[in-house]
Amino acid sequence: MTEYLNSALSQIKRSGIREFTRLAGTVEGCMFLTLGEPDFNTPDIIKEQAKADLDANITHYPPNNGQPQLLSAISEFEKRQNGYDYAPDEIIFTVGATEALFTALFGIINPGDEVIVPMPGYVLYEQLIKLCRGVCVPLETSDTGFQITEERLKSALSDKTKAIILTSPNNPTGCIYTPETLEMMRRVLAERKMFIICDDVYSRLVYTENYRSFASFREFRDRLIVIQSFAKPYAMTGWRAGYLMASREVKKAFEPIHQYAVVSASSFIQNACIKALDYDPSPMIEVYRKRRDYVLQRLEAMGLSVNRPEGAFYVFPSIARFGMGSMAFCTRLLHEAKLAVTPGESFGADDFFRISYSYSDEMLKEGMDRLERFVKSLEK
Repeated sequence: MTEYLNSALSQIKRSGIREFTRLAGTVEGCMFLTLGEPDFNTPDIIKEQAKADLDANITHYPPNNGQPQLLSAISEFEKRQNGYDYAPDEIIFTVGATEALFTALFGIINPGDEVIVPMPGYVLYEQLIKLCRGVCVPLETSDTGFQITEERLKSALSDKTKAIILTSPNNPTGCIYTPETLEMMRRVLAERKMFIICDDVYSRLVYTENYRSFASFREFRDRLIVIQSFAKPYAMTGWRAGYLMASREVKKAFEPIHQYAVVSASSFIQNACIKALDYDPSPMIEVYRKRRDYVLQRLEAMGLSVNRPEGAFYVFPSIARFGMGSMAFCTRLLHEAKLAVTPGESFGADDFFRISYSYSDEMLKEGMDRLERFVKSLEK
């Protein structure tokens, strides 16, 4: 009966990150630096609120878009943190950022519409675009310091362009768009009738004071779609909690997609998410900063070329000088050094691999030791 399935499914690939992690799980004695998941636990103040709400039997259907007090808290947080002017009725509380992205893409794409995705980029984007019957248009940045250039942006634009997805800080590179890149995009996109989707799930995990999201350009408000998540900054990956912000008319059009896909996000986590918005993740960020600096120092000592990440918890070293693709490199590393990292081909960049430093200091040291021995073996 597979011939009767949705034909779009034949184009969909499983997550390379998950697949390689699964493969690594079959190698005895392997250690992992693959998944982008904080090694911290959810702060107690957040967990205690969820426990209290379970005891209070807040286990019934909530409003589709989220409890009013949560939507108000998100609105106030975004105004305080980022200067955004989204009212509570311009926000949908979603089942993680993934559902928010699917809702946004399903809501804007007609068959054949093109969506520009800067590469390297998160594997999810291309697959969701295909599921929505759109066309993913990659925009290469791996040879420009992971910055978008004006020439390439203009070349990627066409009469079929419906949107561009901007992720800064980026997964897998950890890089952020410079003020110059942002101003260039602001100028080029000013006259275009298209959506700008800002996937800002790492925007609180930055190590620089000059961070700015494209969403701060409020003259684009009517075509901005901002995606956020509680997962990364508050160590809440398993809670599956995120939100989408858009102009009132666009958000209202998205409501049925969210409603018919999931009805609503879980009721008993919503007050806990309000607690999360008041939680200061700075101590976690400082730990990540120190881990980043350690991993960079080790990679540079090995002679691996790597751009300095200014956010998230990833580094993306180049392996171009070894003359092999990322899957071959990572597979050999897995079997010869018993270290799992993520092949760059999973992100559309075959000359790189991704290391997640959201692991303990001890694991990072052991991982870097194993990587160093492997690199030295390649150089003999």
